[in-house]
Amino acid sequence: MTQAIFHLFTRAGAEWVMDLLAALSVASIAVILERGLYFLRRGTEIHGLLDLLKEGRLEEARARVGDRKGLEAEVARAALGAAEGGPTAVQEAVACAVAGARPAYERGLSFLGTLGNNAPFLGLFGTVVGIIRAFSDLAVGGPRGAAASTVMAGISEALVATAVGIFVAIPAVVGFNAYMRRLRTLTTRGEAIGHALASHLSRDDVRATALAGVARPEPGVRARPGAA
Repeated sequence: MTQAIFHLFTRAGAEWVMDLLAALSVASIAVILERGLYFLRRGTEIHGLLDLLKEGRLEEARARVGDRKGLEAEVARAALGAAEGGPTAVQEAVACAVAGARPAYERGLSFLGTLGNNAPFLGLFGTVVGIIRAFSDLAVGGPRGAAASTVMAGISEALVATAVGIFVAIPAVVGFNAYMRRLRTLTTRGEAIGHALASHLSRDDVRATALAGVARPEPGVRARPGAA
């Protein structure tokens, strides 16, 4: 078993690891660019929305949101749609909207995180395989025996795999951290929208107005004697 693995490594070398790292690097850059465009289009904040919700200017808030795209706009529409149900309904609507929107923003980020964590190990694996092959060449006798300079050249080439693995991991880690931080910011703003609207609906005067509107009798209908 050990001999079979040894012969496999000595025949394959580290070239396939370098090819794999190159392919993963291209895929990583593609994901980073795609996520950048996605966050650029859907990650904009709606200025002044929180102030409108805190002040209870709901119609102006609806007009400000309009049909805009993005997590903040989706959460705002859900919160405004549940405003008639009170603060609890608003908070539940916001939680559902955030949970429903997050997967679209997180798409591809797990790939970046996994690549950033494991690309150096893959490069190290390629280095180990290259060193195994170099020492195998050194152990071969006769005309096929490799000189010390040739073996050292093989080892230096094998070490390139580790450097390439680190080089591939750095952009993936940077992209993953940047997009996760941006997603946390968007989620926090979405939750702040729910808190602002719920805070407005929790005010005593707002509750009193709502109760008065419910209890107010319809025109032409006299209140029953003894009714509150």
